[in-house]
Amino acid sequence: MSSKIRIVNTDTLFDAQATLDIYTPYILYSDITFECTVPTTEEFLIRIEHYAELFPYLVYEIDGKIAGYAYAGKQREREAFQWNAETSVYVDEKYQRRGIAGKLYSALLAILTLQGYRTAYACITYPNPPSIAFHEKHGYKTVAHFHASGFKQGEWYDMIWMEKTLCLHT
Repeated sequence: MSSKIRIVNTDTLFDAQATLDIYTPYILYSDITFECTVPTTEEFLIRIEHYAELFPYLVYEIDGKIAGYAYAGKQREREAFQWNAETSVYVDEKYQRRGIAGKLYSALLAILTLQGYRTAYACITYPNPPSIAFHEKHGYKTVAHFHASGFKQGEWYDMIWMEKTLCLHT
C-alpha cells in the first residue's frame, strides 16, 4: 500500500470530485460543518482554485485514491488579517483513525509557517471532543466560544475558535 501527500490538482475535476465525495457526508449527516447544501463539482473546483491561489490545499492518497484533504484560507477578509490562516481537514469515513488527519495537518501547518503566516485558526462546532483534542494535540488553544451561532438539521449549535501561533509576530 503506497500513500503520499500532494498538492491538489486544479487542472481536472478528478480531485474536486474526490474531495467533494469526502465532504458530502459531513454536509448532509453531521454538524461538523455548518454548510447545509452540497455544491456541484464545478462549484467545488472553483472553491478549491480560490483557496489554492494563496494557501496550501493538500490531499492524502492511498494507492491513487484520495482518502483525505486539508486546506487553509483567509481567516478574515481585511488586509490587516493577511498574516492569519483558517485551517480545515476532512478524512473519508473509510480511512479514519489511521493518522491521516494528523499527517495532513502537520504538512499544512509546516507549509503555512514557511509561507510566513503567523497564526492558524480553526472554527469548530461545539461540543466536539475529538476535534478539540485533535487540535490541542497540534498546539491549538481555545480562544473564543460562540453560543447558538449555527442552525443546522433543526438544531442550534455553538462553535469555538481555536488558534495556534506558527511563528513570532515581529
